[in-house]
Amino acid sequence: MDMITEKCGEEHADWAKNFNAGFANTLLTTVKRHEDGTSFLLTGDIPAMWLRDSTAQVRPYLVVAKEDEDLASMISGLVKKQFFYINIDPYANAFNEEANGAGHQDDYTVMNDWIWERKYEIDSLAYPTQLAYLLYKNTGRTDQFNEDFVEGIKKILHVFRTEQDHRKSPYNFVRDTWRAEDTLINHGRGVEVAPTGMTWSGFRPSDDACAGGGYLVPSNMFAVVVLGYIEEIFSTILDDAAIVAEAKALREDIEAGIEAHGLTKNAAGEEVFAYEVDGLGNASLMDDSNVPNLISAPYLGYGSVDDERYLRTRQTLLSKENPYFYEGKFAKGIGSSHTPENYVWPIAMAMEGMTTNDKAEKERILNTLVATDGGTNLMHEGFDVDNPNAYTREWFSWANMMFCELVMDYFDIRVEK
Repeated sequence: MDMITEKCGEEHADWAKNFNAGFANTLLTTVKRHEDGTSFLLTGDIPAMWLRDSTAQVRPYLVVAKEDEDLASMISGLVKKQFFYINIDPYANAFNEEANGAGHQDDYTVMNDWIWERKYEIDSLAYPTQLAYLLYKNTGRTDQFNEDFVEGIKKILHVFRTEQDHRKSPYNFVRDTWRAEDTLINHGRGVEVAPTGMTWSGFRPSDDACAGGGYLVPSNMFAVVVLGYIEEIFSTILDDAAIVAEAKALREDIEAGIEAHGLTKNAAGEEVFAYEVDGLGNASLMDDSNVPNLISAPYLGYGSVDDERYLRTRQTLLSKENPYFYEGKFAKGIGSSHTPENYVWPIAMAMEGMTTNDKAEKERILNTLVATDGGTNLMHEGFDVDNPNAYTREWFSWANMMFCELVMDYFDIRVEK
């Protein structure tokens, strides 16, 4: 975007260079447009499409899509592809471009040739719903609300409701692996849980297993927000009172569950949000770099950046109380169980910038991100806080677009919610 280059000027020319590289990278390297009008997005260096990543990869384009009908059509095509996949299996997180049997077909779960991976994550269902809604809000388009969308929403509501009591769920997942984070314990059922009103998730947005309990609080926050979107869509654009009623009841259940079970205490004895809970009295005090995380709550639409409990939680998680907070010579921020110790993620750093009103803090984070790109002008998955040339993934589309969104945010250019 020429406008961003102009706004960056000489003072932030390095931001513009990385912005232009990242903003173009997703369109040039990940988007495949099919003859039926749908769009398939590679996640990056893996030949599959993640429901979560593909949404985050195009979100900043919504600002441009207001004036660019072809770009809006590409995003609408992505929503249609996402809901085509959700109707194949709402428990799967990543899909193949064709029914070619690629991916993790040896996992012990119900696979088919379309599915690359079947790790159940709440955000895999929340993100496509969010994209369908935001496309409407930003462009006025409604063609994405097709028959597949309606059927997919019914499946999402059914899964969310079923997983309020995971003991009655048909889902299980086991992988033969040395990596404990890639499989569920308890014969594929996961950590023991008791009902809380929240909805269960097998895996985090990092694709790592929920270890502190299957009630992943930030993903439940996101579910509350998108259930509100469903209520609006089916009462103002589509007409289905039953879907509206089911979404409303679920939203109220989950929100009450967060308030009753989704909290814990920090070292100072202050009430903060937990990352995961099990409904049996156990709660984990941590945050992960992948979105939805607790830091991202106001960005996703759950509460505001000024909420006192959010600010307490944020301060706690951006400290050594969070086992995945790392600080070194070149950077500080939140990492993940998914990458080595002392590796922070640009996704988390960008999110930290987008959930503060402090412009100087946004500037600090942007300066750090361009200074730690390993000389590539692109964002990586994670990098060593003491050696930015040590990083995972040569390029990572989701991270590139999060950087771009933070640059836009700095100049008060934002996606309408």
